[in-house]
Amino acid sequence: MKINKIVIVGGGSSGWMTAAFLSKTFPEKEFFVVESPDIPIVGVGESTLADITFFRDYLEIDEKDFMRSTNASYKMSIKFTDFYDVNSGSFHYPFRKPYTDNTFNGLNDWMELKAYYPDIPVQDFVRSYFPHSFLFENNKYDTNKYGEFENFNPKTDVAYHFDSVLFGQWLKNNYCIPRGVKLIQKNIIDAKINDEGIEFLISEDKEKIFADLFIDCTGFKSLLINQYLDEKFVSYEDMLPNNRAWATQIPYIDKEKELEPFTNCTAIENGWCWNIPLWSRLGSGYVYSDKFVNPDTAKEEFKKYLMSDKMSVKREKNDIEKLEFKDIKFKIGIHERTWVKNVVAIGLSAGFIEPLESNGLFTTQWFITKLAKSLLRDDVTQWDRDVYNAATRGIYNNLAEFVSMHYSLSIRDNTKYWKTIKNKTFSPEMVNLEPSMNVGFFDLHHKKMFSNIPDPLAGISYISVGMNYPVYDLVDQKIYFNNQIDPLYIKKILKNMESRKTKWFNSAKNKPSLKKYLEENIYTD
Repeated sequence: MKINKIVIVGGGSSGWMTAAFLSKTFPEKEFFVVESPDIPIVGVGESTLADITFFRDYLEIDEKDFMRSTNASYKMSIKFTDFYDVNSGSFHYPFRKPYTDNTFNGLNDWMELKAYYPDIPVQDFVRSYFPHSFLFENNKYDTNKYGEFENFNPKTDVAYHFDSVLFGQWLKNNYCIPRGVKLIQKNIIDAKINDEGIEFLISEDKEKIFADLFIDCTGFKSLLINQYLDEKFVSYEDMLPNNRAWATQIPYIDKEKELEPFTNCTAIENGWCWNIPLWSRLGSGYVYSDKFVNPDTAKEEFKKYLMSDKMSVKREKNDIEKLEFKDIKFKIGIHERTWVKNVVAIGLSAGFIEPLESNGLFTTQWFITKLAKSLLRDDVTQWDRDVYNAATRGIYNNLAEFVSMHYSLSIRDNTKYWKTIKNKTFSPEMVNLEPSMNVGFFDLHHKKMFSNIPDPLAGISYISVGMNYPVYDLVDQKIYFNNQIDPLYIKKILKNMESRKTKWFNSAKNKPSLKKYLEENIYTD
């Protein structure tokens, strides 16, 4: 199978991201994007992971142009509120690796402190190992030009909040079309199928569209992979029950306070709410399961949240009634194969894991780069397809297990929804998160489970600590002997930790707010 002409069906963010990356990588190939003039684009993926910066750098896109065109802001963390229990407070999950230099025993320093002082709040874990936590917890931003925040690097430790619809359209008009990608604005109504997959697509005006490779970016519709090739969809419903969301866009009241450098996820009655602060507005939504609550009741629960003190600035009822609410239905899972014959599905057409952990555009980007690697060969064989399918299924399974962990460690039981999650049986992979007495929690005994995810142990450790899971390493005989902890050693650890945090706190005090930084460096006009 030689691939010279590639047709991408679907013009959302996944379609234009695919066109941009592949046309940059393979300038000798022909690329066409078939974009329907009638189908609305789903715009819920506005929160990203730090890997998006590598995507932007690879395409050589100027950051300022990109941010101004997509209403973007910076994101340094995901904040989880009340996931452990009702009114249990918040904890953060920052990007990349913790700073463990100048500690006695790395991450276990804090574990030992927590064992000795059980009342230490879980958020202190992040404050102890992430110098820039004192920035994002106080709505501040800094490029760390003078190294005050040790290992913090904006190029690897910062992601974006942006409007994904504007992102797709910006790639289309400012990157893809100027570089030779052809646009076909037509509706696809049928396809001719043969032994190799799709022979050609048929548009509403009866045009036949041929290609060596078709890429399905048609969203939840999965037009090519599902409707035309009838590929089986594997549901994750037993692991992740949420299947709907209410979403809205909210004008700022106090932008200085509400423009936060993190995504805020708050557990409520029958699911969780997101707050994503863009430069121009706040995006908010409520992810829930209609098996436990009907859409109308869920909408009222969402409104109640927006009027509560869980918001950085709560809204009044009159403010809420002016908002437009969008009802979004989705199914959780992935097609058994995402590359079938001459069709590859990318984005929502391939599969979807609910938006907790901002994995939507991350998996899209990961699929694109994996496909590009396969296309580097002159001839694509069934081996390439099988390797690709194994990898994409692998990362989806890993991410689904990881997202499930956010629910499995909760002790909330205030509604049937949370009681059901609390009492469900989880997979053997999740049960294996139990720390071994022979191998420390932060060693690599989970690497196989998360083999497709960069820095896999980071997420496990942050969520486990935040959800009060006992991850203390009791193996270190220098610290423990007959379950006794040396109080003098603990005092040394405590003094060292307090010194680190005081230094970072003082460095952050005089840094500009995120709003002020963006005004002076990005949105200067």
